[in-house]
Amino acid sequence: MSLVLTALIGLLVGTHIATWGMYKDSIHEGFTVSTYLRSPVVAVVIAIIVHFVTGIDATRASGMVVLFGLIYVLERATVEFYKVFLRDEDQSKYFIPMQFHINGRVIHNRPVRTAIAIAYAGVVLLVVYGIWLLQRANHGLPNIALVLIVGSVGGWISAFGGAWKDAPIEGFETFKFFRSPFIALTYALLLSLFTHSLVVVTMGALGYTVATIETYKTFFFPSKPRGKFAGKPILFPDMLQRRQKFIPVYSGIWAILIVVWVIAFLQPHDGLLSL
Repeated sequence: MSLVLTALIGLLVGTHIATWGMYKDSIHEGFTVSTYLRSPVVAVVIAIIVHFVTGIDATRASGMVVLFGLIYVLERATVEFYKVFLRDEDQSKYFIPMQFHINGRVIHNRPVRTAIAIAYAGVVLLVVYGIWLLQRANHGLPNIALVLIVGSVGGWISAFGGAWKDAPIEGFETFKFFRSPFIALTYALLLSLFTHSLVVVTMGALGYTVATIETYKTFFFPSKPRGKFAGKPILFPDMLQRRQKFIPVYSGIWAILIVVWVIAFLQPHDGLLSL
């Protein structure tokens, strides 16, 4: 049952991601079923792997809360890594290139891009390993202090990555830069009620941060194009109406998630795991 529920959470995560992505991009790129289903499929596969690696109990509301954020960030990391470093695509349709670039100049050399991809992945893994070691070090600090120290790490990685990619082209925004670390820390403090694992707390907090910020940007400012399409014409105006049909699905996922969070707070919780 836990495996089935974890896979279901992965499906909800993937549908959530696919919907905000489609809502923003479809007016410029059009809508295809294969593109929409990509995130749900990837998220379900990741969810199954997470189940066997972590053993988080998805039959408990607190486990569901932790799994949603963890699967979310892993799906985003997987798909974005593929888009930035591995996929070859015509970048002329974008204002900000989606492939790895330096000041807007896309790096087409495959060996160079592969080397950068390996280095980037290595740095991220070292950060995760460092957080894991910190928790096991004999420092005498309470868990809440550790959460305050590393809870926003994922947000800082996102902030610096976004600034590297976007700032040289669209300018640096102070609010945008500090937004992710602050939200990530807030979610980390909440998730620390349900798991003692700093790695899971940090990663899950970033997952919820992405979900929150993308919801805010997509549905509170629907007329503002994504940075990568800034200044680009709307090529599929029919999607302005068609995409509205997906809003109930998206809202429904948030509603389910909020209910699960409330139940998790009401249940006894003393940490799910300590990976």
